[in-house]
Amino acid sequence: MRYAICFTPSASDPLTLAAAHWLGRNVYSGEMVDPPAIRGLGIHEIAFYTAVPRRYGFMGLLKAPFRLAEDMSEALLLRDLMRFSGSVAPFEIPRLEVARLGGALGLVSSEPSQKMHFLAASLVQAFDLYRAPLTEAEIERIDPDGLSATQFANLHRWGHPHVMDEFRFQMMLTGTVSPGDMQRIERALRDFFEPALAAPIPVSNIALMMEDGSGGPFRVHSLHPMGKVSARKIA
Repeated sequence: MRYAICFTPSASDPLTLAAAHWLGRNVYSGEMVDPPAIRGLGIHEIAFYTAVPRRYGFMGLLKAPFRLAEDMSEALLLRDLMRFSGSVAPFEIPRLEVARLGGALGLVSSEPSQKMHFLAASLVQAFDLYRAPLTEAEIERIDPDGLSATQFANLHRWGHPHVMDEFRFQMMLTGTVSPGDMQRIERALRDFFEPALAAPIPVSNIALMMEDGSGGPFRVHSLHPMGKVSARKIA
């Protein structure tokens, strides 16, 4: 079983509900959700292209999935994450937009968010002691031969290549999309998510995600409010 530290909107947020329908699974309850009726896209096509992000759930990864170190426990992790969250002020992402991410599609901030970048870097550093070392098999699955020198160093220091200066905030909506389908699915995603992306996105909680068994889907284990009580008005 693995844990991950992420951002995901609240359970009732319109973006959470839209993403649950698109991906076919609610990241809070873990329940399967009927796919949306989108003109020009079949339900089997949607299911195929959302298979990978459906497993991980709708979230922006801040600290990559990790197994607990031998001398650590879930109770200690929860205690320290609660303390950490209370020390970080809530903020907003002014706007998220659908973007191409390599051969896939996801949501990214329309402008770089230094606050999100700082939050991710702080979490990676503060909770590295909870992470069990990567196994050789885990390292090979990341394909270290395809990494830059900085990414390779990050992998061995922090357990993931895309941290610190290599971090880019993204919320995946598809796996790899064939080039012939890319434009059509990108247009459908923009139309489908547009109502849920009209307002700024409040970042007022840090989510602890938990994997269901070994290789199962991830779901929200707990939400940890950011900042002092008086600073949580945007929650």
